[in-house]
Amino acid sequence: MANPSVLILMGSDSDYPVLESAGKFFEKMGVVHEMRVSSAHRTPDRTHTLVKEAEEAGVKVFICAAGMAAHLGGVVASLTTKPVIGVPVDASPLGGMDALLATVQMPPGVPVATVAVGKAGATNAAVLACQILALSDKVLAKKMLEERNDMAASVVEKDKKLQKRRSSQS
Repeated sequence: MANPSVLILMGSDSDYPVLESAGKFFEKMGVVHEMRVSSAHRTPDRTHTLVKEAEEAGVKVFICAAGMAAHLGGVVASLTTKPVIGVPVDASPLGGMDALLATVQMPPGVPVATVAVGKAGATNAAVLACQILALSDKVLAKKMLEERNDMAASVVEKDKKLQKRRSSQS
């Protein structure tokens, strides 16, 4: 893939169904991204190499998704000064709380911006990455504003439908 702006790393291919929504959002916004599988624990050298290669290719934001110990975001943050967004994945009997705490509890100076557990978090990670990229991309900033306006219009439309349904029941 030529010059991705975002690299999405997932600790396991089983995380893909969670991250799929992030990829779809990037496609909708026209943001070039790449998705890779690399484990902070099982393939640390590979993770280091992927981060180095991504920086050389011009990646501006990293999204890291992992469950259980969820160290991927922290490892990536230790290797780059670019923004890292962590998506905790529900992959254990603890319902994702272990991944949430592992992702959010970073030492001072090595932050991982952490979003919600699971699919909603993956979507919000993509939105946050686009907001970061939009700081220096007026076209993307306009698309993000249009997306926000579309969401607001959707809520208003849903309310109209609800009111119509309720009035027909009276």
